[in-house]
Amino acid sequence: MKTDHTHHLDNPDKSGPPPKLDVVGTVPGAPPAPEGAEAMTILVTLPPNSPGAPPHRHSGPAYGYVIKGAVNFELEGDPVRVVRPGETFWEPGGDVIHYQDGNHLADEESQFVVTMFCAPGQPMLIPVSPEELEARRDRRAPRS
Repeated sequence: MKTDHTHHLDNPDKSGPPPKLDVVGTVPGAPPAPEGAEAMTILVTLPPNSPGAPPHRHSGPAYGYVIKGAVNFELEGDPVRVVRPGETFWEPGGDVIHYQDGNHLADEESQFVVTMFCAPGQPMLIPVSPEELEARRDRRAPRS
């Protein structure tokens, strides 16, 4: 089932054409935000060749959009993919490990905007210990 997300904003009292809205991504069946969550939108700038954040998880779902460069994105159980400008990514949060969000480019910076729904009293990013990474190694997609 596909939902029509188009919008038509006609306002005859204003001069000029109405805005054009394009849906660039959706997440069917996304998990709900934690009870009392704080929504936080951040702009992340990755210098050339930056590995990004260490393996981590979030207390709630996160949804992002690459605006510049190219980002390596890897969630537990999924292969690494390169997300380019105009493309979106999301993660469910909770127990899923986010392995990579580094800059795919060695010679220019990359940027993405991400909105996270953080559980009250929890940090936005919770690092995963080397011991837990080793214990969950079988859940990581094969790497080439």
